[in-house]
Amino acid sequence: MSALIDSHCHLDHFTDDEIPDLLDRACAAGVGGMVTIGTRLSRAQQQKDLTRFDRPEVRVWCTVGTHPDHVEECEIADAEGIIALADDARVVGIGESGLDYFHGAEAVRPLQQARFRAHIAAARRMDLPLVIHAREADSDVAAILRDEVETNGPFRFLLHCFASGPDLARAGLELGGYISFSGILTFPRSDALRAIARDISGDRLLVETDSPYLAPVPRRGKRNEPALVAHTALRLAEERGMGPEQLADLTTANFHRLFSRAA
Repeated sequence: MSALIDSHCHLDHFTDDEIPDLLDRACAAGVGGMVTIGTRLSRAQQQKDLTRFDRPEVRVWCTVGTHPDHVEECEIADAEGIIALADDARVVGIGESGLDYFHGAEAVRPLQQARFRAHIAAARRMDLPLVIHAREADSDVAAILRDEVETNGPFRFLLHCFASGPDLARAGLELGGYISFSGILTFPRSDALRAIARDISGDRLLVETDSPYLAPVPRRGKRNEPALVAHTALRLAEERGMGPEQLADLTTANFHRLFSRAA
């Protein structure tokens, strides 16, 4: 059985003193690696520094990028600036980037879209996967993905913490993307999301925590951490009629295919 990979967490929300015990709990839960995700390019070095906690039994990788909620804070506006920060063996992906119309005022949407495209360009040029955040912006995310692929060529990407509808799932898969499920999959009112998870091609599935947020049932409402990805993986396996070992093998193989720098 493969160890699970938490494809999306935020270790910068934990103290340096907390992380060793967090990794111990992850290992005990059958987690063999995690990716700590960048939300501000200005803090890219912090994400890289977190990989010092990497161990042979529990790997720690990182990405660099600016979350759409923080685009107004970011002075790095082009692909070249992102590439310069990502040109490091510790960095296995670009992002998270994308569109968030829940938090973002309408006036900032054009800036979100421009920065999203800059992250796409960087990911394409570096041949690294782009971690995409989409919240209440499904149609625009799908439109930008289609336009970028048709105009400039394919690139690798992951629709992370998927909680969108079937149209965005379908568009992402058609364009060669992957989809990652978080603890939201376990929530009582997530029947529609579970239906999507059952139908997705197995070679495009990943799991994540998005910790410290969105702890899965039975820890909902508590602080999330990478060890708890095991609960999401178990529910995903049940929904797809698979054993947990088979699901771990599948999602971990998918992770390494997508995040090929995560050796």
